[in-house]
Amino acid sequence: MSVSTGAALLWILLLTFTVSTVSGAQKLTLTAEPGATINIRNNNKVKGCQVCTGSIIKKCSIESLNSFSGSTVSVELECSRPQDVFSIEIVRRINCTTESCSGHIIQTDFSSTDVLRFNRTFTWNLAAAAPKAFQIDFTNTGLKQINPSEKCPDRHTYTLQAFQSTGNVAVGKYCRSGTISSAQVLKSGSFSVDVPAEQKLQNDKFDVTVGEKIKWAQKLTLTAEPGATINIRNNNKVKGCKVCTGSGNTQRCSIESLNSFSGSTVSVKLECSRPQDVFSIEIVRRINCTTKSCSGHIIQTDSNSIDVLRFNRTFTWNLAAAAPKAFQIDFTNTGLKQINPSEKCPDRHTYTLQAFQSTGNVAVGKYCRSGTISSAQILKSGSFSVDVPAEQKLQNDKFDVTVREKIKSLARISLTLPKGTSSSELLSPDYPESFPDDDIMEWYFQVPDKHGVDVQFLNLTQPDCVKKEVAVEYHQKGRVTSVLGLNETQPLQNHGDFLLTLRNCEMERAPADSPGLTFTLKVSASSPASTVPCKVDLSKTEGLSLNISTVTSTPDCVMKINSAKKDNITVTSSADLSFEDCFPGNMEVRATQVIDCSSGKCPDPVSLSVPLLPSCLPAPLSRVTWILRPGQHGTVKLISPTGPLKQSLPGQLCDDSVTIDVAEENGATIGTFCPNGAIQTVHIHTSVSVTWWSSMNAKAPRSAVLNASFEKEITERYIFTVSPKRDTPELVATPAWPAGMKAYSTVSWIVSVPPKMEAQLIFTKLSQPKCINRHTNIRVQRMGSPKEDYSRREDEVANSELTVSESFYLNMSNCLPERGNFSVITKISLQKSKGLLLINILSVVAALLVIFVMVLVVVCVVIRNRKKKKKKLNHEVSVYNPNGINFLPGYNGPPKTHEDDDAHVYTSIDDTLVYTHLLKKGADIGIYGETYQHFTGHTDSQKPLLSSQKGPPLPNRSPSQDQTLMDQSEDEQSSNLGPRLEPEGGN
Repeated sequence: MSVSTGAALLWILLLTFTVSTVSGAQKLTLTAEPGATINIRNNNKVKGCQVCTGSIIKKCSIESLNSFSGSTVSVELECSRPQDVFSIEIVRRINCTTESCSGHIIQTDFSSTDVLRFNRTFTWNLAAAAPKAFQIDFTNTGLKQINPSEKCPDRHTYTLQAFQSTGNVAVGKYCRSGTISSAQVLKSGSFSVDVPAEQKLQNDKFDVTVGEKIKWAQKLTLTAEPGATINIRNNNKVKGCKVCTGSGNTQRCSIESLNSFSGSTVSVKLECSRPQDVFSIEIVRRINCTTKSCSGHIIQTDSNSIDVLRFNRTFTWNLAAAAPKAFQIDFTNTGLKQINPSEKCPDRHTYTLQAFQSTGNVAVGKYCRSGTISSAQILKSGSFSVDVPAEQKLQNDKFDVTVREKIKSLARISLTLPKGTSSSELLSPDYPESFPDDDIMEWYFQVPDKHGVDVQFLNLTQPDCVKKEVAVEYHQKGRVTSVLGLNETQPLQNHGDFLLTLRNCEMERAPADSPGLTFTLKVSASSPASTVPCKVDLSKTEGLSLNISTVTSTPDCVMKINSAKKDNITVTSSADLSFEDCFPGNMEVRATQVIDCSSGKCPDPVSLSVPLLPSCLPAPLSRVTWILRPGQHGTVKLISPTGPLKQSLPGQLCDDSVTIDVAEENGATIGTFCPNGAIQTVHIHTSVSVTWWSSMNAKAPRSAVLNASFEKEITERYIFTVSPKRDTPELVATPAWPAGMKAYSTVSWIVSVPPKMEAQLIFTKLSQPKCINRHTNIRVQRMGSPKEDYSRREDEVANSELTVSESFYLNMSNCLPERGNFSVITKISLQKSKGLLLINILSVVAALLVIFVMVLVVVCVVIRNRKKKKKKLNHEVSVYNPNGINFLPGYNGPPKTHEDDDAHVYTSIDDTLVYTHLLKKGADIGIYGETYQHFTGHTDSQKPLLSSQKGPPLPNRSPSQDQTLMDQSEDEQSSNLGPRLEPEGGN
């Protein structure tokens, strides 16, 4: 079809609408033009509203109705205000050959005012014949791309999509009146316009033509300001995506990165289906400081290009001070708050501060806006950066950069504590990795008048020191006031501003699993002589109690319950509390709830949720413990509603946000767990204590920490169900690791292995006791198998590795130890099944072997047929039969008789039946020799089909003469009779 013919088919919508309202339902009669589809959708699936068809047999749907091309259908929209619930979509199709397209995009709306009351979408699905692309011409109107959340002034929103084998790709959303003149899409896609209710569709036309094959590419023109560098990076090195510059023979492409240096403008092509999901843009600026001043400040400005805003962007400032000075960044206007590297900021702006040292770069920390950090000093050189996600505009902030005197640490962070009660948490440099070896870090605290500050080191891991010791120094007014270890009780600071200096030792680097020095520094401040009343009511939660105590004895802190002074407060129902001069950093608030199901009356499951407590308490809730008591011989089952758990072990440590300690009620530890693991459920055959605790000021979870249910007795003391992930090894350990299992206790892990995979088990940190009764045992048994795949006692040499090809049980049991303990960590990793790989290889080899044999058979048959033809021409003979049947030349075996089709089969053929004069002639020239054919027909017990009368004897011949007379007959009989069967019983 030509373009002119296609243009003549204006795809005008031929719709007849008959509208009436009966009994709260609006009736519509819809006719879809040939090649078009009409969809009526309840997009939000509003309850009580549905679209129905049919009168005698009524069919209704709350979702949608599709009316296909050329059909007429009557519908009822059962709803009080259907125009607020339902929308109408008209879908047309345009197909393109390699030369032309079947039509153009012509926007025509309905004439019925009732239809105009609905939101409407007009969609054109377009397809080009491979390998061509289709092109839509917007020259008459022009389009302008907008953010998906924006709206167009004329309320007409255009959407362009590309259809790919991996899914549909939203190329963009657009408004009229812009600089975009055309769009090409490879193979297939769609173009649509959304028109709101009461708005008439504008009568536009966009020509559709055939374009040449294109590659996915987005063009960007980038200009680096003087002193700046622009980097475009394929961070994950996604295959099939690359960044290119130049054109033709001068085009250069890279799958990793492209750097545009200062003052230059460069046009780049990002060859990728969705480049914004693969590439990121970094703008790097430089600020140099002399001994007196710096060349600039940190001024956050973003690009005005909508195309650039679609990418994740990083704005970095590299700063350097002339030796021996340091540079300082002032955050007074906004303030910063340090966060865990795994956390995200509410405004999605994440700041990073680094110090450059000769031994490598040190991550001082990651931060969000709005905190107590007022400034940061870095010695010599470092960097400050802000990460902004796609579709997010960079905030226009300014941070002054100045020169400061030399500092004796890698960095100094200054905090301005607010008046009243406050708490701040900081992390060690390079967290969660170790504090740099033999290095120093400083924090300076500006404290309001008449305020006290409490300092705590939480989640502390200590390094193995070779030289020096880890120590913290307190400085006030230029002098050292105290030097302490990090695990010692830190003194209360109540004399104004102070400097905290932390010195790391020279660490032992040999142990690969050594955590080094990591910690959370918690700083709490409050004003003295302040009495805070607090009303607590726990009566609505059965079994809940609250305990409030001081971490260290402080005479200034006065706690009262119902006007009675107490050193330790426990609330079990409702009470009036008051706190005077109690610093939050020195207070601990713990909750305990007992859930006793021994009587059999207990909700199932039980949600272990963190209770909501009044904010007037002197410190946030730090720990919640649930005591779960099942009935006699009962079992407690624990499962996380937010996903599988992992056990906190070396090489698989939990972060500092949420941790769950599980133990028996008598205090025997089972393990420490946290989210994002592979442990699906935990069964414990005794009363259980579950303790949730948090740090880094983590908020209490809205959902339950765990769900607990009470079940029947199990055979083991502990059972874990584990579903490992393919690319993430899972570590599991015996209960109470590393202390060792209780005597005679048992534990089982039920491990699920997906099809076509196998699990590799590595037993690490195995410790065996000397037993005085029974034995320890480690057993592995596949599900459904009666045999064990692996079993070892403490007095046997254990394998360090084991591979299991199916889902399996891993069972361990302890003895009564005389000395030592039984503990082990098991590493479970999934990998592709080697047996499956071997089967695939053997299958390929077998297939190739079959093909080889078939080719060989064909070649042999062809060669043999040629030989037969040659023999047939040169050696045709007649065979004499005394009973009157002769074998004539050229026949393939003896002629069949009416008595039996196998009458020609002989037990043996005597050479005397052959014409004597021919045999003599053959013997003289050495052609014919003795012959024998294996019998495959009648036996001797049967009546002979041919006479056994022999002719005159043949002359003696050498056994080496072996030319057969019956080659042709034998071959054809063998092929008809099939393969030879060996005698029963074998040889």
